[in-house]
Amino acid sequence: MIKLLAVDMDGTCLNGRSRMTDRTLWALRKAAEKGVVLVPATGRNLECIPHRLAAGTLRETGTPDDDANRGLFRYVISSNGARVTDICERKTIFQASVKREDALTLLEKCRGNGLGIASHVRHRYLLQGRFLTAAGLMIYGKDAKGVYCVRDMEAFIRKNNYEVEEFQFYFLLPGAKEKVRNILKEYPSLHAAYTGIYAEVYSREASKGNALAALVGHLGIRQEETACIGDGENDLSMFASSGLKIAMGNAVESLKVQADHVTDPNNRDGAARAIERYIL
Repeated sequence: MIKLLAVDMDGTCLNGRSRMTDRTLWALRKAAEKGVVLVPATGRNLECIPHRLAAGTLRETGTPDDDANRGLFRYVISSNGARVTDICERKTIFQASVKREDALTLLEKCRGNGLGIASHVRHRYLLQGRFLTAAGLMIYGKDAKGVYCVRDMEAFIRKNNYEVEEFQFYFLLPGAKEKVRNILKEYPSLHAAYTGIYAEVYSREASKGNALAALVGHLGIRQEETACIGDGENDLSMFASSGLKIAMGNAVESLKVQADHVTDPNNRDGAARAIERYIL
């Protein structure tokens, strides 16, 4: 019997337009009503959790937010596993932040290298400069509750003494990606995941797998009583910490190889279909 379900957001519960369909939301709600502990597991910061999941509303029924959201989820794995939060008690269950000294020297070395800089700090998504912030607001749309603009990231971190859950370095000029790679060779305590336009940088202790293992231990749930659904390489560690492993049809091949089941792609409600078949 599955007691806990960890679900990735982008590329899994969200379709290609970064939207959550009614069918997916309905399936998640039914799982929660069944008593399954529903855990969003995302690369996003906590305050940028998809607004439809946070509100719990179905477009067709027009169910009020407060009633629909009641009991839907309590625990969130955010920032690629850098943090696990109990949102009811406002309590951190697991945290693996970038060391403050590493954060400040990294920002200093990345200055002036054709990079746009963003970070996850205290559950918020901080972006350096108005241009990058405007782009972030446009990309996240209604999910942009946690997006904030800072003038100088290094000065902000130094002044406020905040811990950084994750950095994102956007490649604005040719050669910027390679510069980031070379700089990060000096930081063995950090891990980087690259896309064509940016790099996510976080502590080597931060992973969805470590976060899920910490949460399962906190709740006293056995690994074989857990399930997860994902699509990306950052979900591989979560698979290692789960009992039932489900990969999306649009998932990377390395994840499909590790999966117990492969469902339909995110543009065909694959997450909802998997929940209906294997959880409900």
